[in-house]
Parts: sequence; structure tokens; C-alpha cells
Amino acid sequence: MPYRAPVEDYKFLFDHVVGFEQVAASGKFSDAGPDMVHAILTEAGRMCEEILYPLQRGGDLHPAVLENGVVRTSPGFAEGYKAIAEGGWISINASEDHGGMGLPLTVTAMVNEMMSAACLSLQLNPLMTQGLIETLEHHADDAMKQLYLPKLVSGEWAGTMNLTEPQAGSDVGALRASAVDNGDGTYAITGQKIFISWADNDFTGNVCHMVLARLPGGAPGTKGISLFMVPKYIPDADGNPGKPNSLKPVSLEHKMGLHGSPTAVMDYDGATGWMVGAAHGGMRAMFTMMNNARLGVAGQGIGVAEGAYQHALAYALERKQGHSAMTGGTGTIIDHADVRRMLTTMKADIYVARAIALCCAVAIDMQNATGCKGWAARAAFLTPIAKAFGTETGISVANMGLQVHGGMGFIEETGAAQYCRDVRVTAIYEGTNGIQAMDLVARKLSDGGEAAFALLDEIEAQAEAARATLPDLAGPVWQASESLREAVEWMLSQSDLNQRFAGSVPFLLGFARVLGGHFHLIAAVSDGENGPRRKLARFYITRLLPEYTGLLAHATAGADDLYALSPDDLSA
Repeated sequence: MPYRAPVEDYKFLFDHVVGFEQVAASGKFSDAGPDMVHAILTEAGRMCEEILYPLQRGGDLHPAVLENGVVRTSPGFAEGYKAIAEGGWISINASEDHGGMGLPLTVTAMVNEMMSAACLSLQLNPLMTQGLIETLEHHADDAMKQLYLPKLVSGEWAGTMNLTEPQAGSDVGALRASAVDNGDGTYAITGQKIFISWADNDFTGNVCHMVLARLPGGAPGTKGISLFMVPKYIPDADGNPGKPNSLKPVSLEHKMGLHGSPTAVMDYDGATGWMVGAAHGGMRAMFTMMNNARLGVAGQGIGVAEGAYQHALAYALERKQGHSAMTGGTGTIIDHADVRRMLTTMKADIYVARAIALCCAVAIDMQNATGCKGWAARAAFLTPIAKAFGTETGISVANMGLQVHGGMGFIEETGAAQYCRDVRVTAIYEGTNGIQAMDLVARKLSDGGEAAFALLDEIEAQAEAARATLPDLAGPVWQASESLREAVEWMLSQSDLNQRFAGSVPFLLGFARVLGGHFHLIAAVSDGENGPRRKLARFYITRLLPEYTGLLAHATAGADDLYALSPDDLSA
């Protein structure tokens, strides 16, 4: 079965679950009415189904290669990128001042998810450019905006993000790349960057690299880092690509997956760059790009989950094997209880991950539309949960999808294994999921738990309202929220952050589980008495929600037992 864009699922979430009507009612996004948004998602979905999805296997089988210093992309990727750019799908939420659509990030998030489901390797390219556009909109001077934004918005040029170095991964402050003032408004950038997604291509007129580097005398750590625009070709007086800059991809990584996405080692040898934002303010500016990318990576995980689920469901509806205890079934493996368990789990968790990501996107849109600090706090709190749970869902669903295929899932020709290989990195890049969890229990609780408690208050209020009609579902959700409230209070009581860090990952996953109960309960209330969403909610609340008990027990156990075993004990 080919990929089918789940546009109706998005519409249900927009209309009934995530509060998108608040975004549409704001003055900033008044054009984003239900009919327009549905039309946009339908058209983007068609492009993903008809143009991008057919590129999925080819990108895996025929990876990008580096030839004589030039990246040659997978067959069909140039045409696929052209469809993305000409459709305006790179710049949905970019400012109209520079040719963007000016629509909510919530809409962009769903288009990105569909592109990820159809062909994740290619989707990485516009995702990087979207982050670059947002960074320039917030931090570049007017001259740089006028030069770069129209070409990035149109897709004529592409963008990248250059943080990581061999000795500076998650510890960005350890970077050694240097920037020396040339005295003419430009800087000479020297150093090597690794793990650079889409560092080069053969289908855009220029590649614009955002590079973190340190000025002479810059303070140690992140406080001394500045951000620079370093294009592949230096624009001439007319703003067109001119002479080549002193930079090049040295090699492409041989990766577990995402073969169609070239990941390069980049060398900068006195390359000409222009500062973006203030001197020594690079991390602040780069975080604009990284936060955009973290929600985007959540969508990548969810998109792959959707693709893997549809792939597994199609197989289960066709494959005949064994005899099930079910009477009046299809005669295929979907009749078997364990296969049904896996497929239902996949569908239930995709819904949760998607709802969390959309709620995060709505909060970002409302923050942009209103400037309200409460929306900003909610967006910040939900970002690590969306990124980590979205990508963990992608990994677990892809793994279950392979399992549904049985032995054939281990055979590359079925395509099931590609989903597992492609999605695995999403839990690593743009901040590992462990770092997301540490951020959640440290910085995101530094408000005394205000943002967390606000979410819990809403969950409990909604559960109370649902008791009259669905007491068997509302009660467990209310109780789960109360248990989570106690876990938040425990975290806040720990002044030693390592006590929090020890249980940060299960805390994040437990929070996501409870949010999932909340979102499924909303769907159950909105659906008919015997509707499929109510049935799915009952499955989730009965079978998956109770996992919060073990997760929160782990979350509040502290760090002592983690350090009881010495390195020698672990090596014995």
C-alpha cells in the first residue's frame, strides 16, 4: 500500500483536541481558517503521496556520493526538491515580507510530518532551511535579510546548521572553530565541522551555512561563541552566486540509515563569513534554529511512525499465516491477537505523539501572536517532551512494524527495515533525548513547576468534566495526573540536580503517557458512542496509560543506586 497522507486525522486534532481555533482567531493568523488549512494540507499531502514517497526506496538504495568535491544526490531528489520549493512548502510560516506564506507553525509542522513519512532523507533539506529562515528573521540585519531571505524562502538557495566538531558534540562550548575580523565587515572562518546534514547538493544555486565560531578573546564555553553566515558561493554585487568560498565537504559519513541525506565533514579554511546577531551571542541566535529543528525532529519521528504503521498494516491485511482463534476474520495475520496488539499500540501512540507536537506548535503560534508569557512557558515546556516522545515513538513503531512483517521484515526488499534505520538518529540529533529530559527537569522546572502544574490542572479539569459520560476512562486519567503532580513536586524538592537527572528520562516518558491519556480522553468525548476514536482511547487508557506507574517510580528513585556500582563493578 502506498503512503496515504492522514489529513483527516490532522483535521480532527485541529478541530477538537489542540485548540487551533485560538490560533485562527488571533489577528496574526486570521487567514488560517479551517477551509484554507484543510486545502493546504490536502495539496501538500498529494505532493507527498505522488512525488516524494516514490523516492523513499531509491534514496536508500542509491545514496548521495561525493565526487571531486561535489555532492551528487540520489536519483529523483532534484525533481522532488523542485516540487517542494515550487509548492511553497519550505516557507509556509516564513514572513510574507520576503515571500513566505505567513501561516502558523502548526500548519508547517503537519506538512513537515507528511514529508518525513514520505521521504525522510529529502525532508531533512527543507527542514534545515526553515530553521535558517527563522534565525535570520529574528537576528540578522536588514541587509542580510534582503539578500538571503527571498532566495531561501523560494528554495533557490538552501541552508545548513554547523555546530558539531570532533571534540565538541553535545558540549558545544568546547568548539575550536575560529573567526578573525577582516576589517571590512567580514570574518575569516577556520575550522572543521562534522555531522552536517545536507552540507552540499547539486540542485540549489547556493548553500548557506550557519557556522558557530569563536572570536579572538571570546570567553570559554558557550558565552564566547558567535554565529556567522558562510555561503558556498559569495554573492556578487547583484546578489547572485559569485566566486567559490574557501570551504568544502571533505567526506560523507557512511551511516546506518538516511542514505539519501548527505551528512558531511565540512572544512573551513579562512572562509568569508558575516556575523549574525551580536558578537558572542551566537548560542542565543542558534537556539532559534535549534528549537525550530527540535519540533521538526519530533515531526520526523511521528512521520516515520506513520509510514511504518501504514506499511505494516498493509502487510498484515495481505499476509496469510497460521490459524487464529478469531471467527469471521479476514484470514490474514491481522486476525492474530498479538499482531492486532502491535498495530493498535502503534496507532494509539502515533495519535499521542502527534497531539503533543501539535499542542507545542499551537503554543508557539500563540506566543508569536500574543506575546503572552504563559504561552511561551508552555511552548518551552512541551518542546523537549514533543521531541523525545515523538522520536521514541518513531523508533518503537518502526520496530513493531518490522516485527509485524516477521522474517520478511528482516529482509531489506520489504522496506520495513529502512524505517528502523532511518528513524534511529532522530533520538540523537538536535539534542539527544537524554539531554531533552535533563532540560525538562532542570531549566523547564526552574519556574517552580508553574508550566507543569498549569498542564496538570487542565488535564484534571477535563477529566472531571468527562466523568459524567465516560467515568471508566476519566477516572484513570485524573488519577494518573495526580500521581504525576506528586512526581513534579518530588523533582522540585531535589536541590541536587543529579537526583533529578537520574530519573529524567522516565519522568519525561511518564509525562507523555499522562498527556496521552488526556488527549485520548478528549477524542473519546468528541467521538460517537461506538466510534473508532473512543475504542482507541479505551485501549490506550486501559493498556498503555498504566505504564506511568512504573515510569514515575523510576523517576523519583533518585541517583544513589545508579552510582552504587563502580566503573570496575560494571566492567566485571
